Amino acid sequence: MQPGSFDLVGTIIYEIDQNAYQNVFYNGTIEVTEPGGLLSVESVFLFCLAVALLGLLGFWIRGQIQNLSKKTKRAPKAKVEVGTATTDASTDEWLQGTAYSQSQANKLKKKK
Repeated sequence: MQPGSFDLVGTIIYEIDQNAYQNVFYNGTIEVTEPGGLLSVESVFLFCLAVALLGLLGFWIRGQIQNLSKKTKRAPKAKVEVGTATTDASTDEWLQGTAYSQSQANKLKKKK
């Protein structure tokens, strides 16, 4: 049933000494409402939305604090190793006969 106002008429029908009688014991309007449960879909959605917004706010504040601390303390940049500079032929033995070894030979010829 949909929530709303409805007319209700309660009638009792009975028989005494083979004579039928009818009495109305209630005639009025009743209100039908939705059951008020502890959790509804709307309240669960609003709770999840609030938690998500608080989490995003927390991450944003954390990032702002980290940015402020980075500006006050500057650590020296560490050198990043990009490779070895050796041109030892023994380490490139397994590449002999490939396109890599041919391109390296061409580079050496251009430098001279």
